[in-house]
Amino acid sequence: MVYRIHFTVDDLARTRVSPLSLPLMELSAAVRTLQQRGHAVRFGAWRCRALAELRPEARMVLDLIRTRRWAPDFLTRAESGSPDEVLERVRATPRSQVRSDLADVAAEGPLPSWAHHLADDRDLFRRLCDSLDHMYSVLLSPHWQQITSNATAEGGMRTRQALAGGMEHLLASANPRRVRWNAPVLEVTMASGLDGDLLLEGRGLLLVPSYFGPQWSAVCTAAQPQPVLTYPAHSPWDTRSIIAPSPKPAQHGTPPSALAALLGPTRAAVLTSIAAHPGCSTKELALLAGVAPPNASQHATTLRRAGLVHTDRYRNTALHTLTALGTTLVDCPHGPSDSPHG
Repeated sequence: MVYRIHFTVDDLARTRVSPLSLPLMELSAAVRTLQQRGHAVRFGAWRCRALAELRPEARMVLDLIRTRRWAPDFLTRAESGSPDEVLERVRATPRSQVRSDLADVAAEGPLPSWAHHLADDRDLFRRLCDSLDHMYSVLLSPHWQQITSNATAEGGMRTRQALAGGMEHLLASANPRRVRWNAPVLEVTMASGLDGDLLLEGRGLLLVPSYFGPQWSAVCTAAQPQPVLTYPAHSPWDTRSIIAPSPKPAQHGTPPSALAALLGPTRAAVLTSIAAHPGCSTKELALLAGVAPPNASQHATTLRRAGLVHTDRYRNTALHTLTALGTTLVDCPHGPSDSPHG
C-alpha cells in the first residue's frame, strides 16, 4: 500500500526544499528511532546515552509515538519556529483538536487507556506536554544547532539538484527506497502502511530533511501554506554529531581579528564565509571570501584536513560546510588576540 500525492504543473512549480528542520517532526522521528535497533553505527551510542538519561515521565510520549504507528497530529505537526516556541504551542492545543487527533489514532489501533482522558483532564495533558519537553531536552537539544546548520546545507544541495536535473529528478531521488515518482503522482510507502490520496491543488509540496528519520518519509497534510514531506537527509557533513553532543554555542562570536591571528586573514575569511553560507560551492566561496577559486579550494582543503570543514561532492560541485569543531571555533568568545601575549 502507498500514499499517493497528486501533482499538477502548478504544484511542481511551487514545490520547494526547506532550509530548516521542523522541531516536532524531527522529534517524532527521533522518538521512533529510539525504539528501533537499526542503524547502530549512526545511532547506537545516541540510543544508549538517551535511554540512560530519560526519566519515567518519558513513557507518556513513547506510548503515543510508536514505531510504525500513527501518532496524534498535535504531537507531530509540521510547524516552523524555534523548539521552545513550537513546544509551547503544543500546550495551547484546543481540546477539540486533541479529541479529534486521538480519534484518528484510535481508528488505526488502540490507544493507551490513560490517553482517552487527555482532552478533558488538563492536568493529564500538562503532564504529557512535560513529557514532550523532557524528550526534546534529551533526544534533540544537544544536537539542534548542528541539525539546523546541516539542514541549511542540505537545502542548498537539493536546490542545486533541482536546477541540474529538474523538479521531477529531485522528487525521484529524495528517498528512492520509499518514494517513487510515477508522473504525475508521487507514491510514498509509509511506515504506518497508510493508503490514501492527497491532491495538492496548486499548493505544491515542501520537502523537509530529517536526520533522525534515516529510512521512512512522513507526510503532514495539514501544514500551511503547503503540505510537508520529510525525507532522509543526505547528511554527509558530520554524522558523528548525532552520536556525540554538539558543543554548546557561545554567547558572543569570535572577533575577526582573533581568527585572523590564529588562521591568517585569508583563511579566516574563508572559514567565516562558510559559516555564514553553509553548503556553498567553491566558486561561491571564492566570491564570498574575495579570492581566486584555486585559492578558495586550497584553503578549504587545509581547513578540511584540520577538521574544521567538511566537503561533500554533488556531481562536479564541491559543497562546503563547517563541522562541529569549526562551529565551535567561530563561536568561541575568546581568541588569541584577546591576550597581550597571544
